[in-house]
Amino acid sequence: QVQLVESGGGLVQPGGSLRLSCAASGNIFSINTMGWYRQAPGNERELVATITSGGSRDYADSVKGRFTISRDSAKNTVYLQMNSLNPEDTAVYYCNARLRVIEMIAAYTVYWGKGTLVTVSS
Repeated sequence: QVQLVESGGGLVQPGGSLRLSCAASGNIFSINTMGWYRQAPGNERELVATITSGGSRDYADSVKGRFTISRDSAKNTVYLQMNSLNPEDTAVYYCNARLRVIEMIAAYTVYWGKGTLVTVSS
C-alpha cells in the first residue's frame, strides 16, 4: 500500500519557523502532485500549498510570502517551510499526493497522510 509519512509538526512560538516533511512510499509509479492541507478547530480543511511534478506551485493567500513548498522527486518527498508563523496557522496539517501506482499506471489515485499538529503559541 502507498503510505504518506509526515514529520516536523510541533509547538512553536509566534514568529518562529517549522519545516514539515512528507515522504511517500509503496508501489508508486509516478507522482503528479503533492501538497499540504490544514484544518483548524472549527474550520473546514483548506489548501495550503501544492506542487506539481513540473514544479508549479500554488499557495493559499494566507500563507503567500511566508510558506514555501518544495519537493525531492528522488525521495518522493514534499516539504513545507513555514516562516513567520502566527497563531492563526495552528492546525492539523495533512499531506496529500496524487499519483499513479504500479498496478494501475493509467489512472491517478489520491492519498492522504494522517496529519501532524502544528501549534503556534507563546
